Amino acid sequence: MTDWQKDVLTEALKEETINPKIIVSVLGKDRVGIIAEITAVIANLGGNIIDINQTIFRELFSMNMVIDISQTKEPFLQFKAQLEQKGQELGLMVMAQREDVFTKMHRV
Repeated sequence: MTDWQKDVLTEALKEETINPKIIVSVLGKDRVGIIAEITAVIANLGGNIIDINQTIFRELFSMNMVIDISQTKEPFLQFKAQLEQKGQELGLMVMAQREDVFTKMHRV
């Protein structure tokens, strides 16, 4: 690993410590067990769900969560990758992003 890569990794880990919250969005065709499957991944990684909102519109399932990852075993990118992989397995779109990035993107 180069010094530049180490600096980038150090900075990313520092940001994770400063604001350890992420936003996870799940979207897809409704079926039994979606919440259980997704939240099991979060629990296995040590994430803590702070807020959760889910809606079903006709056959479309939508869920958004705020998760504290300060006690997780994995860095954010691994956490995100495992959630997205579970989404692919379930045929769902799962997106995870840092809360500060989400907030900045959705500022009016």
